[in-house]
Amino acid sequence: MSSSEGGRLRRAACALTGLALILASAGCGFHLRGDVHYAFSSAYVNAQSATPMATELKRTLEGGGTTIAETVKDAQVTIDLSNVADSKDVLSLSGGGRVREYALAKRATIAVHDSEGRDWMPAAEIVVRRSYSYNESEVLARESQEAKLFKEMQTDVVQQIVRRLQNARKPE
Repeated sequence: MSSSEGGRLRRAACALTGLALILASAGCGFHLRGDVHYAFSSAYVNAQSATPMATELKRTLEGGGTTIAETVKDAQVTIDLSNVADSKDVLSLSGGGRVREYALAKRATIAVHDSEGRDWMPAAEIVVRRSYSYNESEVLARESQEAKLFKEMQTDVVQQIVRRLQNARKPE
C-alpha cells in the first residue's frame, strides 16, 4: 500500500467516524441550545435590591433579547424573584465526630405575572444542591471551594429559571 492510499484511508476513516458521531448525537435527542424564545418581550425583575442572582438573571434575559424594564408599568410581565437563600449543613462526620462533608443548597422562588395580576407562571421554588469534602488542614482552600460552588449554584438556578420562563404563557 502506498502512502497516498494510506492517507486516503485515514481521511475516509475520520470522515466516517465524524459522520457516525453526528448521527449518534442527533438520534439521542441532543440539540445545541440555540436561541431562547419567551412569550413576552419585556420584563421587570422584582427582587431584593441588586442581589447577585437578580443581576445575573437580568443579564441573561437581556442576552436572550428581552428588554429589562425599569418600572412595572413599562414591562409586559413582572418576574418575582424571592426567598433567595443559601444554606450549609453537615452531611457526614468522621469517627471522631469531626465534619467530613458539607451539603450546600441555594434556593429561590420564581413567579411571573402581568400588570393585571394574571399568572403567566405560578410560584415555584428552585433548589440546587452540592456537597463537598471538608478537611480542617485546608480551611482556606475549602472556603474558596465553597464560594466557587455557591457561584456555580447561582448560575444553575438562573439557567433553570430561564428554561422555565421559556414555558411561561399568557393566560387566556
